[in-house]
Amino acid sequence: MSQSKQPWWRGAVLYQVYPRSYLDTNGDGVGDLQGITQKLDYIASLGVDGIWISPFFASPMKDFGYDVSDYCAVDPIFGTLEDFDQLLDRAHGYGLKVVIDQVYAHTSDEHAWFTESRQSRDNPKADWYVWQDPNPDGTPPNNWQAVFGGAAWTWDARRQQYFMHNFLPEQPQLNVHNPEVQDALLATARFWLDRGVDGFRLDAINFAMHDRNFRDNPPWDPAGRKITRPFDLQRRLYNQSQPEVPEFLERVRKLMDEYGDRYTVAEVASDDPLPAMRAYTRGDDRLTAAYSFDFLYAQTLTANRVRRSQGNWLGSAEEGCPSWEFSNHDAPRCVSRWYDGPDRISFAKLTNALLLCLRGNPILYQGEELGLTQVEVPFEALQDPEAIANWPRTLGRDGARTPMPWDKNAPHAGFSPVKPWLPLGPDHPDLSVGVQEEDPDSVLNFTRKFLAIRRASPALQCGDLEFVDVPDGLLVMVRTCEEEMLTCLFNLGAEPARIPEHVNLRGTVISQSARPADIEGRTLPPYTFAILKR
Repeated sequence: MSQSKQPWWRGAVLYQVYPRSYLDTNGDGVGDLQGITQKLDYIASLGVDGIWISPFFASPMKDFGYDVSDYCAVDPIFGTLEDFDQLLDRAHGYGLKVVIDQVYAHTSDEHAWFTESRQSRDNPKADWYVWQDPNPDGTPPNNWQAVFGGAAWTWDARRQQYFMHNFLPEQPQLNVHNPEVQDALLATARFWLDRGVDGFRLDAINFAMHDRNFRDNPPWDPAGRKITRPFDLQRRLYNQSQPEVPEFLERVRKLMDEYGDRYTVAEVASDDPLPAMRAYTRGDDRLTAAYSFDFLYAQTLTANRVRRSQGNWLGSAEEGCPSWEFSNHDAPRCVSRWYDGPDRISFAKLTNALLLCLRGNPILYQGEELGLTQVEVPFEALQDPEAIANWPRTLGRDGARTPMPWDKNAPHAGFSPVKPWLPLGPDHPDLSVGVQEEDPDSVLNFTRKFLAIRRASPALQCGDLEFVDVPDGLLVMVRTCEEEMLTCLFNLGAEPARIPEHVNLRGTVISQSARPADIEGRTLPPYTFAILKR
């Protein structure tokens, strides 16, 4: 398929917006949809192809929007449906696609569906959620554990049964095996498609179905693994990634195809995500992409990790398309996770360049274009239920969700006129957009330049990828598409790397670190990169 005939999402770069923390326009300390709209000119100036907006739906906010109480309503804290329509129209005017979250595995316990379901065992929605009788001794039906800690079951006195929840008790599990539930979810998807959205990220979609026989999960040896909660002690064979999920995704794809060229990306959170990712994206009747966690919780960035992750997706387009993030709203920021040296600015340029050289859909999390660091949020300021429950052994979600810094000289760095819902990082005002706009060597302006390189490069957008065998620490990727060939050199280590003689270094350097590579001397300084075009 020639580049001109590719669907818009093939090789597209998305910019993830976490609306609570982007820009507050009504002075309540929380970001909103109008804040995103006001900054669309900035987002468009980056050179990305579209935005993915994290949940803004009606919600009690027990899990900050991932506990949906009305799929077809905007929560008042974020604005109105009219605000969303204005955002969508303005984004399209800038040539930006708009992708939104869809949460199909669970709802809020305040959703009208659950309110009805829990009333009795024989009402019209009695089987819309996962209910089970207790064991004879009163204990839960099986040993499944919730992601945020504790059993995945909560007793409900009305029905005299347990209901299942893979996350918080306030997020009861939908019974997506039920065709009526599928119909209802697809109807909510149609609501947003009719408004003009360009795609969906399907949150925790491998959690959408459960083992119908409710078998116990087997234990997992904790040796050599980081354990923060009981959930980490099980092999989650029966409460996620069930074989029936792809059949539902075929229904999702059929709906999407009614609206033309639409993008669907599956979030697959699993210890062995590859089989599900392939199953969810195989062929042209399922999802267009799957979202990988290969880098999000990785404690180190190594050449072997990149090769292993990218090496799973070297085949034809028919095997599906992966999406990649190095940081997001759930994972600590990568510049803090992967680097503890004196020059985080250079390291942030390195990671952004690497992300944008990967095959598939790179997703740039808000603030990553600034090189924002992870914020150490004190216990008394925590908002995230997972962080509070598992303190101090937390995933660090609050520290990655802190407000965007816009103006160093404005109150709260221009995010809000009042105290924000989470504190800003102490170093973030100096990394603000306003400061970096004035610095031609900033992470922001570097990222813009590299996004322009990717946008103009068929090889980076849609080309094949091959690895060249080189010593540990050095990463060499070759991206090719028709007549264009790029050699992407990365030294991910703390020592200078010698580029072996068998690596072809012909071509023109089109981008490199401030500490330039010695191409003639075949040396790459620590934590640097060079991109050659020939």
